[in-house]
Amino acid sequence: MPTQVIDAPHPKPESENTLEVLSIDHIVITTGSLDRTCGAIAESMHLPLKRIREAGHGMRQGFHRAGPIILEILERPDLAPETRAAIWGLVFVVADLDATVSWLGPDAVSEPRSAVQPGRRIASVKKEVGLGLPVALMSPHVRQ
Repeated sequence: MPTQVIDAPHPKPESENTLEVLSIDHIVITTGSLDRTCGAIAESMHLPLKRIREAGHGMRQGFHRAGPIILEILERPDLAPETRAAIWGLVFVVADLDATVSWLGPDAVSEPRSAVQPGRRIASVKKEVGLGLPVALMSPHVRQ
């Protein structure tokens, strides 16, 4: 294996990145069968189904918790029941949502809006950014 001797390590580049991702909040997984997918997660990963929610328009959501990460399983009526589960999107928690949105700019991310969870806000990274799957950024959990 070729090696090279250097005088000193290269300094870490200065970054003005204020993204400050703290964690993954949740992973959205689509499926043609909520019962099948949630059953497989519960059995193979030992992550019990926490709740099921009717999401409207014929969609149902199931929720599992994998440590601090929520697995949101979304059954879509446009998918055949035998359609395999697939990762649809990711949601990251950022330290300061307003600063992150400002740093990324309006061409890359939507304005923050209220999230489903009380006291939290969310902003979506725009499709034109080209990440390959939907990504959103959320404010941290609010402890009551």
